[in-house]
Amino acid sequence: MVRIAAIVAVFVAGVALLGMVFLSRGGGDDQFASCGAGAVAGDLGGPFTLVNGDGQTVTSAEVITEPTLIYFGYTYCPDVCPLDVDRNAAAVEILEARGQSVKPVFITIDPARDTPEVVRDFAEAMHPRMVGLTGSDEQIAEASKAYRTYYSAHPAVDGEYLVDHSTFSYLVTPEHGFVEFFRRELTPEQLADKVGCFIDQI
Repeated sequence: MVRIAAIVAVFVAGVALLGMVFLSRGGGDDQFASCGAGAVAGDLGGPFTLVNGDGQTVTSAEVITEPTLIYFGYTYCPDVCPLDVDRNAAAVEILEARGQSVKPVFITIDPARDTPEVVRDFAEAMHPRMVGLTGSDEQIAEASKAYRTYYSAHPAVDGEYLVDHSTFSYLVTPEHGFVEFFRRELTPEQLADKVGCFIDQI
């Protein structure tokens, strides 16, 4: 019952986030128009300062050194996050086989439990090149705000709790910043095709 409630909450959060974003198919001189890029109302993405798996403070400029696929979640997530992050890792592997390099990044929204060591081990288990990031509550909130993600922790029961959160993945490049976001319904192959299209236009 708890898992059902959590899934419903995640869906509602996703719908709420979509309500904040205005989509229109690009055209004209938009270099990504052929990839079906959405025009986002207002700025999305931006600089952040977080902590990597080695406990080092890093900036977004140090993390986003190539096309990067970012996902916000938490390692204690019972089902949604592992599936989404695994999907992203599979898409990255498909792209690698095609000769396209994309860096997978996981940013926790549960820094109280997701220490540098925890996010490092989680990221390494998902993909050898995945970067796991955590930080202070304030640092996580700032990164989340930049990407307009949603998260809200449930009250703890015996020290355990779930966190409702949005489930989009974000493609970001050093040259262009935020490029596009992707829904979790995409398969690894579909995600790889979409991300690959954008990389071809860079």
